Amino acid sequence: MRELEARFGSDLVVIGVQSGKYHAERITGRIRDASIRLDAEHPVVNDRQFRIWRSYAVSAWPTLVAIDAGGKVVGSHAGEFTCQMVAPFIEQLLAKAKSEGIASDEVLHFEPDTPTIASGALRYPGKVTVDGNRMAIADSGHNRVLIGVLDETGQRFTSEKSIGSATPGFKDGSDAMFRSPQGLAFGKSSLYVADAGNHSIREINLETGEVTTLSGIGRQMRTRGDQKAGAMSSPWDVVLAGNTLFVAMAGVHQLWTVDVTSGESRVHCGTGGEDIRDGDHTSALLAQPMGIALKGAKVYFADSESSAVRWADVAEGGSVGTIVGTGLFDFGDVDGSGDDVRLQHPQGLAAHSNGKLLVADSYNDSLKWIDVLSRESTTWVNGLHEPAGVSIGASYAYVADANAHRIATVHIDTGEVAELRIE
Repeated sequence: MRELEARFGSDLVVIGVQSGKYHAERITGRIRDASIRLDAEHPVVNDRQFRIWRSYAVSAWPTLVAIDAGGKVVGSHAGEFTCQMVAPFIEQLLAKAKSEGIASDEVLHFEPDTPTIASGALRYPGKVTVDGNRMAIADSGHNRVLIGVLDETGQRFTSEKSIGSATPGFKDGSDAMFRSPQGLAFGKSSLYVADAGNHSIREINLETGEVTTLSGIGRQMRTRGDQKAGAMSSPWDVVLAGNTLFVAMAGVHQLWTVDVTSGESRVHCGTGGEDIRDGDHTSALLAQPMGIALKGAKVYFADSESSAVRWADVAEGGSVGTIVGTGLFDFGDVDGSGDDVRLQHPQGLAAHSNGKLLVADSYNDSLKWIDVLSRESTTWVNGLHEPAGVSIGASYAYVADANAHRIATVHIDTGEVAELRIE
């Protein structure tokens, strides 16, 4: 849609209609923050009661409805689409409107809203990772990655490198550019970045700050040709196991692996279909994984669209299982155990040495502990602002509290919440 807006300028008016699947997606403030975070420059209406959805006979997300210059509905398309697919149709509509003399010359301008909470040093941070006293922050809204160290208290972060710029882009080297970076994983001398907006995995040399593209081509995988060329689709989080980087590939509902030596990528599990179905790697179905963590011989992942926490064997011939979560439309805010548990679009998780997983239950604005063996879920912290990522340090859990534009610290023993000081 952004490509269409850039191509047709004032000749095309885009109105977004948010008919939210999740309860949290029907709250105007959250929709406003999401629009700002995604740099949407067109107006968005909150269709919380699905009235517009029903009036246009919509049955799937996303759906595009075309209205001509005379105000008549002239077409619709359900499902994903590309600029190249739609552009010829729009060109025909514009030509017809101009030939009939009903095309408007008025240039519409919509002043963007301000965020619910004003940003500061950070803007919509997506992920955070800690390795000893080393810390990296995906300052997603500023299209950059901060790399530095924690002091002995664990409450102050000194940024030693800021990689990227406020302007989004796709560029390697010493003056590298990112586009909404997300997941982060420390190697011995490198930091691996899931550069979600560029649909690529990037590598930062921790000594020099130089950036190289490890995998991906800077644009989203849409066709088989794109896949053969090495394209990816919305890599959202990463975790390193030896020389293998496991990637939560949200855009195609799969987990991938990338060899950090060769850059070679492959599908690890998931057919590409969207659902929650356990089984071997080649037959399992995932639903927009957005967070991933490693523990022993398993990778655990937040399967966001099924509001589930699941696992996959590290071994290539393994299988996929589910800890909590039962379906694409089964969500809520319910503690308990097994199939009684309800989360709401979790986006991040971290493995604790005690065997439990700490989950950023994003749309419930909370952190929850989930026991891998008993499948028990317990709410630990409430009152956050759409936490998107979490990492566990020596004394604190560090939370990318996206809509509050901060890294929150939570003391492991007391649960006390504070804000990380950034210098």
